Amino acid sequence: MSFFKKIFSKEKKETLDKGLEKSKESFFGKLTKAVAGKSKVDEDVLDNLEEVLVASDVGVATTLKIIERIEERVAKDKYVGTDELNKILREEIAGLLSKTNVGNETEFTIPEHKKPYVLMVVGVNGVGKTTTIGKLAAQFKKQGLKVVLGAADTFRAAAIDQLQVWADRTEVPIIRQEMGSDPASVAFDTLTSAVNQNADVVIIDTAGRLHNKVNLMNELTKIKRVMQKVVAEAPHDVLLVLDGSTGQNAFEQAKQFTKATEVTSLAVTKLDGTAKGGVVIGISDQFQIPVKYIGVGEGIDDLQVFNKVEFVDSFFK
Repeated sequence: MSFFKKIFSKEKKETLDKGLEKSKESFFGKLTKAVAGKSKVDEDVLDNLEEVLVASDVGVATTLKIIERIEERVAKDKYVGTDELNKILREEIAGLLSKTNVGNETEFTIPEHKKPYVLMVVGVNGVGKTTTIGKLAAQFKKQGLKVVLGAADTFRAAAIDQLQVWADRTEVPIIRQEMGSDPASVAFDTLTSAVNQNADVVIIDTAGRLHNKVNLMNELTKIKRVMQKVVAEAPHDVLLVLDGSTGQNAFEQAKQFTKATEVTSLAVTKLDGTAKGGVVIGISDQFQIPVKYIGVGEGIDDLQVFNKVEFVDSFFK
């Protein structure tokens, strides 16, 4: 733990603590009631704990997994006091997150041997997709990387204009066409421009329409195919942005998008304004896709690289 403490800055840690405050207070408020008057972890306590986890948007399947693990420990140790429950929960949740998240990343980095590194961003409208792209661009640029944005969400003029605002704000180039243009054409132009500029990172925005999954699937497949004419392995990462404040709805979105395209990483936004932070645990466990970034505030620096050690530490602090 001390190693992570050294490289996860004090400012980032404070932002994370504050961003998860509502989730933590809600969770532990419910947990305190669940074990009130009990000294031993018994069947009643576990039933109450199950309700607490589900109510905290951890999700039913992940909750049952956590309860089973705790039952095994209780059976093995014979007597487990309720005062130990916090520690056991912390260990089990960290264990679940370990399966999909390396847990030691603290900075916005990309693989050195992939240039340009192509990141395709997917997600429904309103989850904070364009804002996440803008914040990512700012963070990569802060690392000294040359970034190019591609406005391939041509379905809405507002999406193109919003990405332009972020491009201007972060002072990174953007490739755009008119609303209604072929998204794959925008992606092709973006990668061609990025290669010519010797860019390090390319971030491609895409439309977030789930009402017709077949169309979405076809569109994303075409974008990938066209990008590969310029950069053979593109995209190197398909990042799905989910709104953490929607709780179980975020699960449904993840389910739909993972059916429509191969998703390789997740960003969970808006965790600061909600008590539903448990959704990060459930989504990570259920989809076995690494959570790469979390949004814990509105500022540019409030998008953080997800670090499982620090997340669990802040959640259980």
